[in-house]
Amino acid sequence: MLRVLAVDDEAPALEELLYLLRADPRIRSAEGATGATEALRRIGGAVDAGPDDPSAIDVVFLDIHMAGLTGLDVAQLLAGFAAPPLIVFVTAHEGFAVHAFDLKAVDYVLKPVRRERLSEAVRRVAEQIGDRSAPTHPTPVHSASVHDTAADQIPVELGGVIRFVPVDDIAYAEAQGDYARLYTATGSHLVRIPLTTLEERWRSRGFVRIHRRHLVSLARIDELRLDAGTMSVRIGTAELAVSRRHTRALRDLLMRRTGR
Repeated sequence: MLRVLAVDDEAPALEELLYLLRADPRIRSAEGATGATEALRRIGGAVDAGPDDPSAIDVVFLDIHMAGLTGLDVAQLLAGFAAPPLIVFVTAHEGFAVHAFDLKAVDYVLKPVRRERLSEAVRRVAEQIGDRSAPTHPTPVHSASVHDTAADQIPVELGGVIRFVPVDDIAYAEAQGDYARLYTATGSHLVRIPLTTLEERWRSRGFVRIHRRHLVSLARIDELRLDAGTMSVRIGTAELAVSRRHTRALRDLLMRRTGR
């Protein structure tokens, strides 16, 4: 079972997070720290004591915006530890997601924290640690895992709520580190899955790589533009460059689709 340290410099938010964590049967213990300095002191002591010590910490649920050192600062410092605990960021700000996962965070939970969303984060932590003591009741097949991209829909998180976006609604995807941002007619969504994985899984659905940064749906291409030997495609109002290595393959695919 998991040993948790929750860190937040706002007492009501910390108390609510601890209440939710302690209600989860996969959590052995959940203690709180009211700031980065206290958290680093406790984590350092736990690491020095070893994994079998009562003070050991498996995962830190870490707020980002705190007085003094931020949660991102704490994560960067923990990266220098020999055996640091896992990190789950808990924040009201969606815009730090890419940076957070560059720091190898297991998950990124938005405030206000929902019990179901926190439960999913705990599941991911237990899975990564390989905690044999975690409850073995089966995960429902409809669980909102961001890795379930082979289906007709892909789960995305918006404002702390998981919703399902049909793959056919996605016009193109853009690489953002180990993440991809998915663009539809109504907006965009960040998912924790590399563009190369989406390319492999969505190839049969008519998606093609046009650049190291972009994967596009052939059906959504409105125009193919050639200018001074360079190629680009227009999808709605977006104009995306086609790299030289992908130019011929894309042109051939489009020609075949038009029967020429």
